[in-house]
Amino acid sequence: MFRSTRPALPRNSLPMLAAAGLALLLAACGSAPHKPSSSQKRNPASAVPIAKNLGWSTRPADAPPADAANDVLFRAIGLVGTPYRWGGNTPQGGFDCSGLINYIYLTSTGLRLPRTSAEMAALDKPKVGEEDLASGDLVFFGRGHVTHVGVYVGKGRFVHAPNSGGTVRLDDLDGAYWKENFAYGRRVLN
Repeated sequence: MFRSTRPALPRNSLPMLAAAGLALLLAACGSAPHKPSSSQKRNPASAVPIAKNLGWSTRPADAPPADAANDVLFRAIGLVGTPYRWGGNTPQGGFDCSGLINYIYLTSTGLRLPRTSAEMAALDKPKVGEEDLASGDLVFFGRGHVTHVGVYVGKGRFVHAPNSGGTVRLDDLDGAYWKENFAYGRRVLN
């Protein structure tokens, strides 16, 4: 029997190695409002985006600031493999699509977004077509109304928490379902 002289990697490091490798290559959520428990009461002012206060341009043609977009990209890729949980908004408890996006933006940039995909889609931020997406843009899906959100990470790919029983994953916008249901993007980082 062959025995390797290399030390074995711990099993829990493999997803992180895969995410790091993918990040280097790249350099369902419903829209019904989540009812917070009494210990999670929301401050209405907290839903107001703070990007306006950061001094970034609000012109639609501007790409997101590179540092902020990179922070979002690396945070998103690092969460691939986290379990889906409806109403979830932490890595320990799992994520639904909007909880994932909220966590990514809050922890990587300090930007607090609304809780649901529909509320995020209604933000007064520039809409972006598929051909003009930049890393860090929100991507929305649905027919007639928005029912799902992810974050664009570049090269036609996005990270999202797709459905019950699944995990946070990286998908291609060209996938049959996503291509058919893509609505638009929103640039929230500029």
